[in-house]
Amino acid sequence: MRVLGIESSCDDTAAAVYDSSKGLLANVISSQVPVHSLYGGVVPELASREHIRHVVPVVERALSDADSGREVIDGVAVTAGPGLIGSLLVGLCFAKSLAYSWEKPLYGADHLEAHIFSIFLERAVEFPYLALLVSGGHTSLFRVSGWDGVSFLGGTLDDAGGEAFDKAAKFLGLGYPGGAAIDRIAQRGDPGRFSFPRAWLGPDSSDFSFSGLKTSLRVLLSTPEGKGGRIEDIAASFQEAVVDVLVRKTLEAARREGILRVVLAGGVAANSRLRSKIEEEGDTAGIAVYLPSKALCTDNAAMVALLGERRMSAGRVCGLDLNAYAASRFSR
Repeated sequence: MRVLGIESSCDDTAAAVYDSSKGLLANVISSQVPVHSLYGGVVPELASREHIRHVVPVVERALSDADSGREVIDGVAVTAGPGLIGSLLVGLCFAKSLAYSWEKPLYGADHLEAHIFSIFLERAVEFPYLALLVSGGHTSLFRVSGWDGVSFLGGTLDDAGGEAFDKAAKFLGLGYPGGAAIDRIAQRGDPGRFSFPRAWLGPDSSDFSFSGLKTSLRVLLSTPEGKGGRIEDIAASFQEAVVDVLVRKTLEAARREGILRVVLAGGVAANSRLRSKIEEEGDTAGIAVYLPSKALCTDNAAMVALLGERRMSAGRVCGLDLNAYAASRFSR
């Protein structure tokens, strides 16, 4: 089965073609970073307008790259949620129109599920595994027992990990997108120079909290020590606090669940310190860690096309009354 995937949940317009026998044939992404960087974050209305401008050329390029026309596409998959409603509706309405005019089945993919299974675009992972999904909007742990066996274990009680990085970068004047800026500058800093709090939330908790960490950074920057400190050291110390919590709580959850495999997913999974530390700690704990390539960590349509292919191959399709949703169905 060959599936066209479309992604527009936030500020990336993406399209991809996945074939069950040949793998990923095309993966096209149009980034809106230059548009939103002027405002220090994603502006929902501007994001929607950019999706309208780019969805057609992005889909056309993906089909061209995959040398695929209407006659060889077996289905259309699109992100239905969660995300920004205005952005989601652009991709969803286009996908529904395409499925209707082409007389192809339609599947509405969950954005979080697509991230959780994105590792299969590059390698197979034995079930069950524990997935850490960490991005600008989400920080959650899942037990993944199969393609239809995703169980929510815990998530952030306030800020997501990526949101904490973005806000820290704004406080430090590093610009947008903040996560990548923090990662770059932290590589030149001393992660032990400044002490930031870690919110563990109890020995058996699978939840996260980063709002206090963000506040502690603001307090530090108002003191003589913070004002006179090297920005590289502050960034490295802040990053280390976030990474420490993500790694320790993920590996502890894996041990509680009796799982020896961990998969990272989401935009923050591209963070170089997180990738290196969780591999090191996982190796020490005897837990195998699987990291998707950085290109597949951020929002993309390849993961949507993959999930759509698996679902449609199993006979699961959606009607044209499919609607977008903003909130995740994976929550407490």
